[in-house]
Amino acid sequence: MRVIQKVGLFIFLGGILSLLSLLTLGEYKLSDSVVKNQFAKGGNEAEVLRYNTVLNLAKEAGVLDKVYTNQFSFHNDVSDVIEKANNQILDVKGFSSVLSGKLKDASIIKGKVIYNEAVVNSIVKDVNISGLIGNHTNWMYGREFNAVDEFTGHFEAAVESINRSIVGNYGIKASSSSWFSLTKACSQGFLIDNAILLSILCFLISSLGALMYIVPQVKDGPEGIKNNGIFLHAATNRGWIGVIIGTFLIVFYIVLYWFPYYIVNWVVLLDPLYSFISGGGSASQWFLYGVLYCLAMLVMGVRMIIKYRHNKYQIIRTISVIGFQLGFAFLIPEIMMRLNDGASWAWVDFKNMWPLDYDFFNNGGLINYAKEEAGQLVGPTINGGKIGLSILIWGIVLFVIGVPLMVYFFGKRWYCSWVCGCGGLAETLGDPFRHLSDKSLGAWKIERWMIHSVLVFSIFMTVISLYTMFTGVWSLFGIETAVIQKTYGFLIGSVFSGVVGTGFYPLMGNRMWCRFGCPLAAYLGLVQRFKSRFRITTNGGQCISCGNCSTYCEQGIDVRAYAQKGQNIVRSSCVGCGVCAAVCPRGVLKLENGPEEKRISSDNPIVIGNDGVSLKDDL
Repeated sequence: MRVIQKVGLFIFLGGILSLLSLLTLGEYKLSDSVVKNQFAKGGNEAEVLRYNTVLNLAKEAGVLDKVYTNQFSFHNDVSDVIEKANNQILDVKGFSSVLSGKLKDASIIKGKVIYNEAVVNSIVKDVNISGLIGNHTNWMYGREFNAVDEFTGHFEAAVESINRSIVGNYGIKASSSSWFSLTKACSQGFLIDNAILLSILCFLISSLGALMYIVPQVKDGPEGIKNNGIFLHAATNRGWIGVIIGTFLIVFYIVLYWFPYYIVNWVVLLDPLYSFISGGGSASQWFLYGVLYCLAMLVMGVRMIIKYRHNKYQIIRTISVIGFQLGFAFLIPEIMMRLNDGASWAWVDFKNMWPLDYDFFNNGGLINYAKEEAGQLVGPTINGGKIGLSILIWGIVLFVIGVPLMVYFFGKRWYCSWVCGCGGLAETLGDPFRHLSDKSLGAWKIERWMIHSVLVFSIFMTVISLYTMFTGVWSLFGIETAVIQKTYGFLIGSVFSGVVGTGFYPLMGNRMWCRFGCPLAAYLGLVQRFKSRFRITTNGGQCISCGNCSTYCEQGIDVRAYAQKGQNIVRSSCVGCGVCAAVCPRGVLKLENGPEEKRISSDNPIVIGNDGVSLKDDL
């Protein structure tokens, strides 16, 4: 290892360790102003109640104005205050156990249940409470129960549901986003005072160190990829280094999605940069993610360009995905937010589309669902006026017309390998692990069932969302719209695409998400398989069966098997990255856009096509 590489590795590891150490260097103080800003911005009855309750309990517990240097202690003490505040609010506004007992006793007469609106109104004098009881228990009015215990069970479940609603209206929702906002608002001290310096040291200097380590390594190596020991290295063959990298990525994504308040110390470092780009405001965990995403693609993109310096196709498409990520996925959405006063609908990635953009038709973003007002159905409405309407039309045209048109002429590579941010990260950060993709027939079978199941799931969710959008009815076939949207967002949008899709790079290859889970890749692939001019042609007579093409196919395609038969490669999963052609020492493979006719057939007498395996007609 050259001296410059050793220095670069030292700087990179030092930057990573410094970044990790910053998680322990924060200071947090819950002040009166923070409580007011977090819990009483509008000043309505519910917010005033929250503010006064939290403030008094924080004073009693000695939490108010106390400076914490341990984030876990801070969260523990503040969560106790919030829990007590919710209980106290419930005592004031909720359906108390005393009132619940009176209503239950009044409904049970001589072992028989008589429960109706008149009984409720005779016991409950608070109109708001009686209204909530009616909403949750009107299905029980006048109903005959087989036993008192049956009524009691349903009634107590309704009481719990009512109190949850009251806590939701008056209490404090302890969600991950609210915890993040509160923790960030309470942050002070060294990190904030030195945010610019620390961000340069931790993010930019460590990136420079990574380049110092990577560039000499790929520059001195052979152009392209050779079978040069990647299966013998602990980082690229599921060894201990690969396991550490994978574990770090998995933990990072879990924290990012569900525990973002634990990385507040990283986020505050980027507040100056966010303020510069967006014209003020405070950075979120997603801005941090965007910065890290772009840095990873830039650093590993440089590696990709140098590594494939012999191949113009690889150089140009690498520059393309980096440009689309920096421009369309990072800068333009922030600029759009700045130009539209921070409106959430304005954060738009113009290259993203349904079904990958699974919340495109969700309520509260670009679109507000129809709802009943004064006995009439109103809506749906579009936020952002003409700009919002233009964004909506663009998004629909992109997946309805753009996808089939572009795939017909260029294959799915136009998006998956030239535009998509997920594919861009896989091609740059994930490139060292592309050979780990499973090439077995069993994996291919799982791939086809899994990715198309996700596409069906996405379509089903979208149908229910559109039904609710136009009717205002929040369920279809007994399935709640909000529930299926949250389920899809959790399982597919977070767990599969993030935790598994990226976290498993060093364990199962760099295209796990694209190959097994991306619904847009499935849609693009179906068009590519049956109606496209794209194919990879093979010159079987030149193939020496070295296996480079199959080894480095990130989509798990056994390219060599096609090349040996002289069979054109027309697979729905192929993203047209072109690496198989770039690593072939004999020029056997070529990416082509040609006539549809005979794009599957070849000089081989055996034709493997859409209709199965057959002999050529002229034999």
